[in-house]
Amino acid sequence: MTDSHTTQSKEAFRPTERTRLKRAHTRGHYDRETVYAILDAGLMCHVGYVIDGQPYVTPTAYWRMDDRVYWHGSSASKMLRHLKQGPQVCFTVALMDGLVLARSGFHTSVNYRSVMALGRAELVEGKERKLACLEDLMERMVPGRWPELRAPTAQEAKATTVVSLKLEEVAAKVRSGPPIDDDEDMDLDVWAGVVPTPTAIGTPVDDPALKSGLTPPANLARIQIG
Repeated sequence: MTDSHTTQSKEAFRPTERTRLKRAHTRGHYDRETVYAILDAGLMCHVGYVIDGQPYVTPTAYWRMDDRVYWHGSSASKMLRHLKQGPQVCFTVALMDGLVLARSGFHTSVNYRSVMALGRAELVEGKERKLACLEDLMERMVPGRWPELRAPTAQEAKATTVVSLKLEEVAAKVRSGPPIDDDEDMDLDVWAGVVPTPTAIGTPVDDPALKSGLTPPANLARIQIG
């Protein structure tokens, strides 16, 4: 399996007219360390694209390997049938870290980490490469899970489409810390602060049809999201 935390380049992403922040520019980050850390903390993304002049945004699971992000789905999916043509897409990930409650509604906000990437979607070709990518997805979800599973059948591989996007035109945006209120509001009798909203991994729940005697594997403790 490819180590998703390795990188092919340490150079920062070059801001473009589309990725350069126009407002709150201090929240913008273009270094790979920040971008990759956010991508590696998430598992769900939104992919935006246009079909016949109509805009669509599809939520889906994703994973990163080196300087690419990947997502997959049914070969019959409308989105994936379109993405096979290699269109321009907008790929986004957002992680919420807390409610920022200010002394006024105007300054109330959220703490978050986000990434936006723009570029041309590329179809992953070849059964072996596709299966290697799907292995990386499974290992991203639960490290050590892939060897425990039944191998994919030829029909399953055929029915699955994998798409990638090379990370080139990319920006991260991050907000952290307490509220920023106006000076004249600081003496108001209004509580202000941050309510953290951490992502928690819950206790595994058995499938009702689970074979008797099976218990959750130890590698479930290695799941990392958020």
